[in-house]
Amino acid sequence: MTPLPAEAPVVIAGGGPVGLTAALELAHHGIASLLVEPRAAVEHSRPRAKTTSARTMELFRRVGAAAEIRRRAPLPIDWSQDIRFCTTPCGEEIVRFTHVLGLDLADSELTSEAAQQVAQPVVEEALRALVERHPLAAAHFGGRVTAVELSGERPRVTIESAEGETVVVAADYVIGADGSRSVVREALGARYEGAAGGRPNVNITFRSRELAGLVPPALHHWVLNPGAPGVVGPLDLDGTWWAIATGVESIAADAEAAAVVRRLVDADIDVEVLATDPWQARLLLADSYGSGRAYLVGDAAHQNPPWGGHGFNTGVGDAVNLAWKLAAVLHGWAPARLLDSYETERRPVEQQTIDLAANNMRALSIDLASPQLSIEGPEGEAARAAAAETIRATKAAEFYANGLVLGYGYGPDAAAQAPSTREYTPIAAAGNRLPHSRNAAGDSLFDLLGPELTVLGGEAGGGVGKWVEEAASRGIPLAAADPEALGFPPVVAGRIVLVRPDQHIAWIGDPGAEPGPVLDRVLARGLAWP
Repeated sequence: MTPLPAEAPVVIAGGGPVGLTAALELAHHGIASLLVEPRAAVEHSRPRAKTTSARTMELFRRVGAAAEIRRRAPLPIDWSQDIRFCTTPCGEEIVRFTHVLGLDLADSELTSEAAQQVAQPVVEEALRALVERHPLAAAHFGGRVTAVELSGERPRVTIESAEGETVVVAADYVIGADGSRSVVREALGARYEGAAGGRPNVNITFRSRELAGLVPPALHHWVLNPGAPGVVGPLDLDGTWWAIATGVESIAADAEAAAVVRRLVDADIDVEVLATDPWQARLLLADSYGSGRAYLVGDAAHQNPPWGGHGFNTGVGDAVNLAWKLAAVLHGWAPARLLDSYETERRPVEQQTIDLAANNMRALSIDLASPQLSIEGPEGEAARAAAAETIRATKAAEFYANGLVLGYGYGPDAAAQAPSTREYTPIAAAGNRLPHSRNAAGDSLFDLLGPELTVLGGEAGGGVGKWVEEAASRGIPLAAADPEALGFPPVVAGRIVLVRPDQHIAWIGDPGAEPGPVLDRVLARGLAWP
């Protein structure tokens, strides 16, 4: 184990997927960090998040993580893109949603990456491997941040090492990716606002050799049996499964868990229980995401119900947004007040995500279940047809949310907000994600972007050359590209587009505009607007 240093530019408390993303993102921008994570190894028996969204995969693509995750993912995206609602997985199918969760976006004009169905432990191991290979990302697995002192000129982070020694590390900045019991949040004096929501649930991870042969391929089987409502789905193609028993507060023993699985599936299958976890959805936002020298990301800043698969994806968005700004400040090409834009930009996105997930939670298996659905003959057929209509109306937003995933925006301009959380409409406006496109060769527009700021446009009317010159004179890293010259459609015809490191548009304007004032506004508040 590498000895803990006496100081580090950034200390990251917590090494789940969000903390790991922060370390990779900082390294991508040339900033060293020390990540401290209590778990020495990743636990696969508790899969937690299972959907890595298209937007998260786009952000991961920039640091090489998207390819690593797909290489490790046990469920190829073309294996299934369907979700079933059924009386039981082995019983009557009531309705099926196809091309769900952004899994159909491979080679799409809309995105550089499709989503990936993959359990969180697989994502964590992929990110850990990249962190451990990067010379700027030091990781201490098995250690724990026990205290953070913010009263001095620099934060002082107390770490209990994997060997049981206590070390105090001085840092320029601290990132709290340490979850719901965040030490960093406590040091900041920040508090969650909100409450628990919904019914109790128990997650069950299990192995079964027989189940795959009894059910059609699908990512989720929503069970509408009032005697055993819940959801069942595969984690791999080798017999590992997850289940959610809705309305169940606790399970005392593996034998009880196996019985719950058999009731959910409605078949006397072989069941080897790997883990059980009781949980209840929470709808929480921290009243502060941090300031000065310490900031919160992921579950330390917000918790939302898992319905829709947005949880850790919003945390990845946090980490990328904060890390590029920290790097710009630490490198000296942006003022410290740029960091104020982190909470301003991210907190509304998380509130919108919580609202959508809470709405998804209003119609769970237990709410949709009915004994009439299992009746044979005309009465049962009528009940199932009526249920199918209800399910289409109430659950589509859970499985089709590209408007939220790809369309969220930052800033005061109303155009920077997605008009629909369900359907994605690309809008070229300051604050929005840069609308994606491909040229005739299938190349991604996003691959033209540099690691820091990028200016897109030609040389007409003054063009991008003066932007490069102005940025160079200020020590601001700025890449330049002319998409049209490379066969891409114009982002906005006849305009210059300035893009941030997180692929969001910072400014759109006339080629004749002076770059200096625009850069001043972007580096002071993240975006430039009148």
